[in-house]
Amino acid sequence: MGRRTVRVTSLDKPYFPERGLTKLDVVRYFLAVGDGILRALRDRPTMLERWPRGVFEGATIATRQDNRGDAFYQKRVPAGAPDWVGTAHITFPSGRSADEIAPGELAVVIWAVNLGTLRFHPWPVTRADVERPDQLRIDLDPQPGVGFDQVVPVAQQVRGFLDELGLVGYPKTTGGRGLHVYVPIEPRWSFGDCRRAVLALGREMQRRRPDLVTTTWWREQRDRPVFVDYNQMARDHTMTSAYSIRPTPAALVSAPLDWAELDDVRPEDFDVTTMPGRFAERGDPHAGLDEHRFSLAPLLELADREGLDPPPER
Repeated sequence: MGRRTVRVTSLDKPYFPERGLTKLDVVRYFLAVGDGILRALRDRPTMLERWPRGVFEGATIATRQDNRGDAFYQKRVPAGAPDWVGTAHITFPSGRSADEIAPGELAVVIWAVNLGTLRFHPWPVTRADVERPDQLRIDLDPQPGVGFDQVVPVAQQVRGFLDELGLVGYPKTTGGRGLHVYVPIEPRWSFGDCRRAVLALGREMQRRRPDLVTTTWWREQRDRPVFVDYNQMARDHTMTSAYSIRPTPAALVSAPLDWAELDDVRPEDFDVTTMPGRFAERGDPHAGLDEHRFSLAPLLELADREGLDPPPER
């Protein structure tokens, strides 16, 4: 594919004023990790989280209940998008449908960054088959007041269990206190099957670490530090992509990791200023994520043995 010119405006606009970072710094960051962010997004329907005014004290993001925010989520392709911006047609649980961007080249990422995008939220499917996920995404969600140090041992348990099943997981920070683990799978199963598989894994983690893990859906009933959020595998539920920037004053990023370094890192090790050097030195720890896809059968067999029904839609 040839080179493409992307026009970027207002390069000196403050984006993270507490760090002295401008829009130009954000653009340079995404260019520096270009191979990684494109690997995370390539051909995937992707929701944009846009902060066109940057991240400043008191900034809020619009919600369904209150659309008066400084930032907003955009599911549909923005009006006026260039014809080289790839798209995917997806259907929401409501039955409505839309065309979302599905980046096929780094230029699309930079075009979205020019619109104020800091976080990208890709679906676990590609536009080749938007009904069958090719990634099983495991969200280890710490409860309020719970530190990263309590999430790490749960992630290590997840790794051990995946090893027992002959599966390989790829961990990353969320940019906050949590961790995500991605398992590449054959695109043969539905969203419901995938949610059921993650619930089965979560129940196993709950048995192995009853002091740390819960799969209780209702927040007020959770009495353990880490929730395995199986509902993140529901249709139209997405996770922050690797290399996305968390919209907080520290400008932390979602960092792909090797399992061997998990015990020694902290989320604050990875931000817009430090990640480019790490990427240049060691590349992308998730570079092998798409090289081999695994069967979901072992986890679904566990779900069958446990008598687990598909979790309700939320």
